[in-house]
Amino acid sequence: MELAPCYRIPRIVRGGWQLAGDHGEVDRERALTDMAAFVDAGLNTVDGADIYTGVEIMYGEFNARRAARGLPRLQVHTKFVPDYGDLAEVDAAYVRRIVERSLRRLNVERLDLVQFHWWDYKVPRWLEAAQALATLQKRGLIAQIGGTNFDTPHTEALLDGGVPLASMQVQYSLLDRRPASMLAPMGARRGVQLLCYGTLAGGFLTERWLGQAEPVETLSNRSLVKYKLIIDEFGGWAAFQELLRALKSIANRHDVQLSTVAIRWVLDQPAVAAAIVGARYGNRIGNTLEVFRLKLDAADHARIDPILAAYLGPGGDTYNLERDKTGPHGRIMKYDLNKS
Repeated sequence: MELAPCYRIPRIVRGGWQLAGDHGEVDRERALTDMAAFVDAGLNTVDGADIYTGVEIMYGEFNARRAARGLPRLQVHTKFVPDYGDLAEVDAAYVRRIVERSLRRLNVERLDLVQFHWWDYKVPRWLEAAQALATLQKRGLIAQIGGTNFDTPHTEALLDGGVPLASMQVQYSLLDRRPASMLAPMGARRGVQLLCYGTLAGGFLTERWLGQAEPVETLSNRSLVKYKLIIDEFGGWAAFQELLRALKSIANRHDVQLSTVAIRWVLDQPAVAAAIVGARYGNRIGNTLEVFRLKLDAADHARIDPILAAYLGPGGDTYNLERDKTGPHGRIMKYDLNKS
C-alpha cells in the first residue's frame, strides 16, 4: 500500500501500545526477538509514540541489531503528543526538541512518519505546531507527516494551512464507525488515508469474549477499560454478543478466526490504508496473516449489516467523545506522559 509517494506500508501495521507496560509485564528480550518474525512475514512497519514509555528505544535497539547484521530495518511510525499542560507553550523549539529526542531514541537521521496529536482545540497553537513539523520535514528530519485523532474540520484546517498530511490515525472498528460519516469521505477527496487502531477493540473482538457474561470486576488493562466504554456506546453487552455470534458464523464459513473477519471488514472500508493490530509478541502472527486470504462476500455482509444498522455505535465526528475530560471516555486518559 502506497501511503505517500515512494513510501509503502503493509496493510497490517503492528501496534506498540502493548509494549509500553500498561497491558501487563513485558518480556523485553522476547519482544525484541519476536519483532523479526513480523518483518520476515512482510509486516515491516510498527506504530509507536513519544509517549509510549520505552517503546521508541526498543524499536531503535531492534533496528541497531538489524543494521549490525546487514538486515533491513523496521519502518517506525511514531507520534508527537505534547502534554496537555504544555499546550499553551508549544512552539517551534518545543516541536524540534521532541522530534530530536525521537531521532535519538530510534537511532535514525530521519523519522519515517510523525503523527501529530493535540488534546484541546481551544488552545490555539495546534496549527502552528503542525506547521513546525512541516518545516522539519522540509529540513529532512521527517519523511512523512500524519495526524492522530483529529476530527474532519480540523483535519481540513491542517491541510488548508499547508501541512502535507499523508494519513490520519483514528479509532475504527465494527463497534466504532465514526470515521465513515465525515472523515473518510473527506480523506478520499483530499488524499489523506486512514490508519486504524482499535480494530479488535483491545481484544474484545475475539473468540475469547464470545458467550461470556458482561465483566463486573476491574478489567486487567487500559485497552479493555477503554473499549468496554465503546461496547457500551455500541449498544451494550447483548448487542456486542449478537455481533460476535455473527462474526463467528462468518469465520467458521471461511475457516478463519473471528478476529480476522473484524480486521478484514475495516480494511475494506473506503480511505483505509491499514489496520493497526497490537501485539506484545509474535505468537499469533499466523492468525494475523489470515486476513490477506479472506474476502468477505455478499452473504457475509448480509449477516453483518442488519446488526450495524440496528446498533449505530458512538455518534459524532472522530474522537469528539474522548475530548470531553469530564465524560467517561476522557476521564480514563493520561494527558501528561511526555515528561515521564
